[in-house]
Amino acid sequence: MNTDYDNKPLVYSCSGCSNVAQLANDLAVVLDREGSAQMSCIAGVGGKVKQLVKVARSGRPILAVDGCPLNCVKQTLATVDVVPTWHIELTTLGYKKRDHENCRLGDAYKLLQMVHSDILPTKTS
Repeated sequence: MNTDYDNKPLVYSCSGCSNVAQLANDLAVVLDREGSAQMSCIAGVGGKVKQLVKVARSGRPILAVDGCPLNCVKQTLATVDVVPTWHIELTTLGYKKRDHENCRLGDAYKLLQMVHSDILPTKTS
């Protein structure tokens, strides 16, 4: 596994209480763990934690993954004048927001495939 994260895009995700929020977070965790992107902390950006704001403003490509139309990730990045390179809102992709439910494994797999094929740059060795 390639863990040279400095050359990878950053990924920020929603992590709210709905199924789509957790699906967004699951996607970010998988992208980080497989070495496709480096997950960073959107709560730290919102809290104006200096080191985390510095990472967000570093100029690296950013994938922002929001679960629903509230777009908390995108709006939090905007508070520090950062515009993501890519933004995904899961409800616009046909996922239905449901509170107090988990996301389905098949949804997670389908979303990961879409991100690999349509969004993130191809891995290079």
